[in-house]
This record gives sequence, C-alpha cells and structure tokens, in this order.
Amino acid sequence: MSFKKPLVLFFKDITKHDIAIAGGKGANLGEMVNANFPVPNGFAVTVSAYELFLEHNGFANEINSILKNTNVENSEELQAASEKIEKIVARGEVPVEVIKEVAKAYKKLSGFFKKSLVAVRSSATAEDLPGMSFAGQQATFLNVKGENNLLLAIRDCWASLFTARAIFYRTQNKIPHEKVKISVIVQKMVQSDVSGVMFTIDPVSNDKDRIVIEAVWGLGEMMVQGSVVPDHYVVQKDTFAILSKEISDQSIQLIKKGNENIEAEVPQKLRDKPKLTDAQIVKLAKIGYELQRHYYFPQDIEWAKEGDNLYIVQARPVTTIGEKKDKLKDLPEGVKISDTPILTGAPASPGIGTGHAKVLKSPKEINKVKEGDVLVAPMTSPDYVPAMRRAVAIVTNEGGVTSHAAIVSRELGIPCVVGTKEATVLIKDDTVITVDGSKGVVYLGSKVKVEENKNEKIEENDLHIKTATKLYVNLAEKELAKEVSKLHVEGVGLLRAEFMMANIGVHPKEAIKNKKQDEFIKKLASDLSVFCKAFDGRPVVYRATDFKTNEYRSLAGGEAWEPVEPNPMLGFRGAYRYIASPDVFNLELQAIKKVRKKYNNLWLMIPFVRSPEELRRVRRIVAAEGLFEDSTFKFWMMVEIPVNVILIDKFIDVGIDGVSVGSNDLTMLMTGTDRDNSEVAEAFNERSPAVLWALRRVIKHCSRRGVTVSICGQAVSVYDDLVHKLVKYGITSVSVNPDAVSRVRRTIYEAEKELAKVHR
Repeated sequence: MSFKKPLVLFFKDITKHDIAIAGGKGANLGEMVNANFPVPNGFAVTVSAYELFLEHNGFANEINSILKNTNVENSEELQAASEKIEKIVARGEVPVEVIKEVAKAYKKLSGFFKKSLVAVRSSATAEDLPGMSFAGQQATFLNVKGENNLLLAIRDCWASLFTARAIFYRTQNKIPHEKVKISVIVQKMVQSDVSGVMFTIDPVSNDKDRIVIEAVWGLGEMMVQGSVVPDHYVVQKDTFAILSKEISDQSIQLIKKGNENIEAEVPQKLRDKPKLTDAQIVKLAKIGYELQRHYYFPQDIEWAKEGDNLYIVQARPVTTIGEKKDKLKDLPEGVKISDTPILTGAPASPGIGTGHAKVLKSPKEINKVKEGDVLVAPMTSPDYVPAMRRAVAIVTNEGGVTSHAAIVSRELGIPCVVGTKEATVLIKDDTVITVDGSKGVVYLGSKVKVEENKNEKIEENDLHIKTATKLYVNLAEKELAKEVSKLHVEGVGLLRAEFMMANIGVHPKEAIKNKKQDEFIKKLASDLSVFCKAFDGRPVVYRATDFKTNEYRSLAGGEAWEPVEPNPMLGFRGAYRYIASPDVFNLELQAIKKVRKKYNNLWLMIPFVRSPEELRRVRRIVAAEGLFEDSTFKFWMMVEIPVNVILIDKFIDVGIDGVSVGSNDLTMLMTGTDRDNSEVAEAFNERSPAVLWALRRVIKHCSRRGVTVSICGQAVSVYDDLVHKLVKYGITSVSVNPDAVSRVRRTIYEAEKELAKVHR
C-alpha cells in the first residue's frame, strides 16, 4: 500500500487554500504563519493520513452503515451509535507510514534529544468556515509529550469525528458524513499565564467598529467550556482606544502540573487584577485588526500570552453575523412581563425569546426541552446542542460571550444570556420567562428624577463651629464651585454629573460613534477639575451619571440610543446602565483618572444599585482602571432603593468605603409615592417611620462594619428635626444645599451637645 500524498505538512507549507488537506484550522494556521503573524510552530497530520488509517483498517463501510441507519433525533440511539463507532476507531491500528512521518515531524519540532509539549487539535474539512463553526465538536488535547502519547492523541482526534454531538451537527447542517474528513494539528504548547478569545466585530451587537477581547488566567479551555467568567475588553477600531474593561473575579485556572492539566486556585492577589495591561490589550487588538485585513472578513481568534509574548493559536471567520431574531411564544392567558429583571448576566446572543423554562442539571436531561422552551443550565457543552436547537432562548449560570453557549446560540440565531450565576436556582421549571439577549436580562413572564436643587442661594457662613459629624455640600454647577468652597464645609458630598454632561451636550454613545470620545473625556475632566481645585484638600464625591432615558434623549444624538420607557425612574439607569454600556461608563472613569493625576481628592459614588452582583460588576470595571491602587481613592454607593437597606451587609461585602442615602428616591420607593405627582404629593413624607427605620438600619450596620454613612437628599436641607435624629443615630456626615450650610452646621452642633449630655 502506498500513498503519494503528504501525510504530514508543517505550517509553512500550508496556505488558506489547503482546507481539503489540513482542514479549516490547519489551513488558517498555515496562512497566518506565511503572513508572519505570531503563531507557535507546528504541523498538520493531513487528511491523507486519516484516509490511509481508514483504508488500512478497512472499516469505512462499517462506519458509514452505522451512520446511515441512525436516527439522530433519538438521543439514546445517537449515543449508542457514537460509542460503537468510537470503539471501532479506537482499536484501529495506525499505519507504519503515518507513525514514521509523525515521529520525524515531532523530532524536528522538538529539537534533538528533546520532547516538546504540544497541543493536539482536530481540524475537520468543514469547520472554521464562514457558514459554520463546529464549535467544540471535535477533541483537543493539551500538554501532550512523547511520540506514543502523541499518536494516541491523534487517534483520539480521529475518533472524535464521530462523537454524538458531531454526528448530530453534521446531520442538522445537511453535511454528508462521508464528505467530512479530518486532519490533526500538532502545535508547540504555549504555557499560557493568560489566554483567551478575540473577535474583530462585536459578536453580540455586530458592531463592526469594535474589537472584543476576553481573557482568563491559565489555559483557555475553561473559558470556552463556560467554567469561568473572563475579563471583557472592548477596543475601538482605527483609534485603538480602550472603550471599556470589565474584570472578572476568577478563582480557579487550568494549568500544567507535572504531566497533567489541573484546576488550581488563582492567587488571591491576582483575582481582582486585569489579566492584560492596557498596552497588551492594544497590541492584541492591532494583531486582530491586521488579521481581519488579511482575510477581508471578521475573525474569531484564539490567543495566548506567555511571559511578555502574545501568540495567535487559531483564527476562523466569525460565523454569527446577521440580524437578531425575536422568538416570542404565545403565552398562557393572563401572563405578563415583570417590570424588573429577575436575573442579569452577559448579553451573549441578541434577540428576545419567551417560553417555558426547562432547568437542566446535565446533558442527560436534554429531552426535557421541547420546541419553544427556554433552556436553563449551569453551562452548556456540545452535548447540549440537540436541545439548544429546540429552544427559543438559553440562560446559563456561567460563561462569557465566547463560551460554548454564547457561540452556538449566535450561530443558531437564538437569544442567550450567560454568566447569571443563579439561573438554575432562581428559575423554576415551567415558569414562563423572557430572555433579552441584547441587554443580558431575564424577566418573569412575557415581554415585551434626580432632584436638582435650583436657584441655590449661597450665603456666607461665618460660624466656625467644629462638629464631629462632617458637613458636606451638594453641587452641580462649576460656576458656583469657587464661591461655595469658601463656606464652612468639609467637602462636596454630592457632585452631580448631569449638569456637566448637559454642558458637553452630546450623548456619550454618539461621541463614541463619531470617534470623539477623547474630546468628551477632556471636557468632563476639565469640569471636574474646577470642583477639585476649588476644594483641594477636601473630598469631592462625584456621583456617576444618573440620567434617566428621557433625560439622555434630550442630548444631541440621544434619540438614536435611548428607548422610550413608561417609567424611566425605575428603568434603564444607574449601575445597570454602566454594566450594559461599559464603554460609556469608561468615559467617566477615564476623566476621573485624568483629574486624579493632579487632584487626589476626587472620589466616586455609584447610584441606583439594584443588587450586590450589580455593584460587584461595577466595582470590577472600576478596578480595571487601577483606581483602587491609590489609597486616597474612595468608592461609595448610593442607598436609595429598599433593597440597599435590606441587603446592606451584602453590599458592604462587595467592598465599599462609604454610602450616601438619597432620601428623595428612597422615600418614594419606601412609601410608594411619586412626589412629582400632584395627586399624591402630600403623601410624600421623608420623616415617615419606614424611612426613619431604613436610616437607622443603614447607619447601624455600616458603623458596625467601619463604612462611613452620609445623606445627600433634600430632607436634611429642610428638616432640622431629621438632622437631630441622624446625629443621634450616629451618621458620619450630612450633605446639604449651599444655602442651608450655616443653619445645618448649627443644628448638628446643638444635636451633638445634647447627645454629649446624655452620655455623661
């Protein structure tokens, strides 16, 4: 028996036209090597070697016969056929010619008297094409060492062409089994300290102006499996400006130890650190940009970092470019969508899907999912694909936008939300839910103003009284900063962002679209500097933007970016907006960093935080910019929703230095009263027993945990008796309108005197 076709080819001898010889993966690697991209060296065990293996053992007809008589819709029958074929392949003998060629290539790759660690990956002839990805369909083996182990891994890769998931995938895509052949890629192993995936188009929104990078500690297999949530970086094309960074708290990583790949704990000191520096993010993005230019098509790229070196280990066309699809199911009579999401996660595949939830613990339960259901699982693997095809939407506990669930959902065109943490706990079987894959939220059922103090009169405060309770001032207009700074106050307890944003005049997303984000940052930093300079040496607590959608719409370009909401107060605002649009929040963070280079008295406060998980995600975004590395930086949270009061200890656990009570919103939400509605305005009472209970609880729990407590709502500027109560409760500071400074300072002084008498 003789084969004239090459059984082994090094990457340098392969081009993008050699898919029939080296498979999709091999052809791309060869193309990149010849285009001088940083690809670790390696070789392909060609399709000819696989064909020789089949011919040598004479079982091609037997395999085809089994496949022909298998009903892939019957999961048990499919699994039985797969196991039977894999056993046939596993007992096959590797031809001597293949053994010799592989051994020779391995020695050449390793060098004399060495045995390199290699990654062994399947490369099917129908994968990594613009129309289909075959995500996770065939096998991969990492840290393989020695000729015998290499040959075993190659045979296992051949066998993986017949896993149940691969057979099902080919059948569903109408690809004849006998037409699909397999090459095996053998590539020098990169001992990754960081690895990940990069898309040269936003895989969720299809925004062509973005490069999306995801990164994890260690080897990247855990990210693809969805076992860990990766860092998420977004880079703008052309300018290569980093639009946003979200850092994950990764506790485990996959690393090599001895001859095995093991799960190990990530050192505590690294858990809240970005996996890549800004320079590395930009360098990687530029490589991705050049890869897209080379291929003339958006690319899905796997990369790895070893020391200071970045490597590309795989590239393929993005297979999921297209319009989003909404899959709305007819609902039981009377079922309506809830106003508030029950879960939030990472938006992974756009569109809206509604159906009955089916909560799966493992792939063995996939038969629970019927046509039109929502699949809910800890994470997905290729074994879930048959059920994923029947689902109208997918929700997972774990994973990022490059996990298996995300990639396959986008390919199938169904909405998907990943990384929700608690989906399998909070969602019950057969509950009707709606999944919004564009926003990363899950609703129960079927889908579907910041108070400004105007006419502030500044009066000279000549009462130089010292009090233990600090007195801060509320500010918004930079024209008043210098004059107000002369008052007897310890700093700015509430610096509102909204006036500064209004002065800039353009919607931040419009600025990014027009690539004028640097101008936006510069203007915001300039305004912030005015306040920080005026109050130099005293803290300036900047409340990040809390515009509601109706207010954002009034900015230039706003109508193109903002939804019309029936109740903006309870809508798309606060911390949730920073998570949904980290590129916009990043503009504020860049301005803060710019100002803090000169003035370290600028702090940050996060408004309208609906859950500890929201705060945790926002904190990671802030941490990614290195702000916490300076001990003078303080991170505060607004307390203005009942959940902030009820779960105050959970919010403190996330890591905050202080809270400030927004008594306006808190009173409205505690008492169910819209103070701007003339019909019920008389019922608005900031001194109601419920609000006082909330204030006592927050002060008590924060004091116990060493977290400062302030209040910045209108109430303390108006009601002296409330100030008295707050001092008695032990509040750290109060922040009032400039025209109330003198009176409130005196009130605090009198309250502290009374308190001192009681404790004598």
